[in-house]
Amino acid sequence: MLSINSQNPQMRLIQKTVAVLKEGGVIIYPTDTVYGLGCGLSNKKGIERIYEIKRRSKKRPLSFVCSNLKHISQYAQVTDYAYKTMRRCLPGPYTFILEASRLVPKMILPKRPTTGIRVPDNQICLALIRELGEPIISTSVQTQDGEDLGNPLLINEHFGRIVDLIIDGGVIIPEPSSVISLVDDTIEILRTGKGDVSAFE
Repeated sequence: MLSINSQNPQMRLIQKTVAVLKEGGVIIYPTDTVYGLGCGLSNKKGIERIYEIKRRSKKRPLSFVCSNLKHISQYAQVTDYAYKTMRRCLPGPYTFILEASRLVPKMILPKRPTTGIRVPDNQICLALIRELGEPIISTSVQTQDGEDLGNPLLINEHFGRIVDLIIDGGVIIPEPSSVISLVDDTIEILRTGKGDVSAFE
């Protein structure tokens, strides 16, 4: 477990974490909504491990986090309309559903060409993505009962022996992101979470 400053992440510790990701590791890290379980987007073995750890059906897609809007445009079809819509509220507690580009691994897109992408308002998370040079898979850290965990000590109790590294970025009151579909330039609110959705209604 590594303690990293959430406002001013220590670069040495970010690099240490990225070394674990580059070696194919699975980590737990803070976002602006929940603690996320993740690995590099191109790490197929890591993605398989995440499905196993979560006991999640491989028919259910996984979303991932990018560092900014320009980064998103490499992994999804971003129309002018989608760009303007996302620019208003990113970084922030939203997951946007967009048509995936060919760079997104098929294994996280079961049966559908769309993907969920976030740009969290969390300095640790953004520093990791920038240093790694690719998006990081993001799925919430939960107990077997489906309860989101926001306390790093509790997370360590449950997952310390299962993942390769846990970042302690402070206690988070976990609340899932709001999920907004922008497919075909049509706004559809799929889940109301931490992000204010009134602007989309």
